[in-house]
Amino acid sequence: MAVSLQPAKRALAVLAMMGLALPALAQTTVSDAWVRASVPHQQSTGAFMTLTADTDSKLLSVASPVAKTVQIHEMSMKGDVMSMGEVKAVDLPAGKAVSLDPNGYHVMLMGLTQQVKEGEQVPLTLTIEDAKGTKQTLEIQAPVRPLGAEAGHDHAHMH
Repeated sequence: MAVSLQPAKRALAVLAMMGLALPALAQTTVSDAWVRASVPHQQSTGAFMTLTADTDSKLLSVASPVAKTVQIHEMSMKGDVMSMGEVKAVDLPAGKAVSLDPNGYHVMLMGLTQQVKEGEQVPLTLTIEDAKGTKQTLEIQAPVRPLGAEAGHDHAHMH
């Protein structure tokens, strides 16, 4: 009994070509995400993570239901003066891990709607745009770490 494989080979070839015709979506991975715990009545805290994009991209914004306002900030030293302020975006060069940490770029969660407690998970929604203008939304859950967690030198935002 002879079985023809021609139709199956043709179907595989068509599927392969369809796969090649679909645009490849830029992907960004998030690792080591965490949020610093707050104390009762504290109005703001920080969120930190490492982002790696597979194509040149930028982090445009972050949102979270635990804060009225969420901004991307940069802390920098100019001589002996530390300055902090909002940035419009963070560049994510292709294949390069970009760290959002207490001593550089970081996410500020301001106007907290509740105390953020160690052991909880904070939902964060990241909006990333690749060089072609395609936007990607990432939903992550960031664990809450203790107040003193991994801060090189502790700094408080006074808003």
